[in-house]
Amino acid sequence: MAHFTACLMSCLLLTSTLQWRTCTSLPARHPSAPNSDACPALFRSLLLNITELVKSEILWHGITSETDAVSSPSDTVRACAPNIQLNSSCMINRNSSFSKSECLLNMKKDLLHYHAVIQSYLKSTHRRPKEQEALFLPTLRSIQNLQQKCSPMANNGQDLAEEEAYQRWGSNPFTNRLEMCKTMRGFYIRAITINRAISYISAAHHRN
Repeated sequence: MAHFTACLMSCLLLTSTLQWRTCTSLPARHPSAPNSDACPALFRSLLLNITELVKSEILWHGITSETDAVSSPSDTVRACAPNIQLNSSCMINRNSSFSKSECLLNMKKDLLHYHAVIQSYLKSTHRRPKEQEALFLPTLRSIQNLQQKCSPMANNGQDLAEEEAYQRWGSNPFTNRLEMCKTMRGFYIRAITINRAISYISAAHHRN
């Protein structure tokens, strides 16, 4: 029993350490990372910009709902899971099913989707359009930088994605803002997932 308890505590400590490293460590330079060394920093910048968006009192004035909605059709959460497991002997097993290319492909879908959502929202009916456009601009630029400087983020299908996203907006400015608020909160959650995955890839926890 004492051995089992000691093993369990060791496993919990190791799991906590792995999670902390995956979530907080600065990405190391490694060939398995996206082609540009600037990509991890660009993804962090995107997360910071989205964080400012979801906290904006100007954009979401009068909205009391705390609901979020991850609207992207991608499968990023599954595709980018690091698949680190602990066996009965407290040894680390790495599941070879993790695919860096599949993970990055789903990130590309996320960026394509949310770029289109923001662009279509800015063309819809909403209050104080010039002010809102200025607040969304840093996030749009972050996405565009990723699409231009990180090769897996090629800007394919943007027009079609924007056309599809535009269909979600109606003629009521408040309803549009409420929907956009929930969508940006979902984007914030997805951006956290993406940054953790990029840290995992860049720190060479997995090598293709």
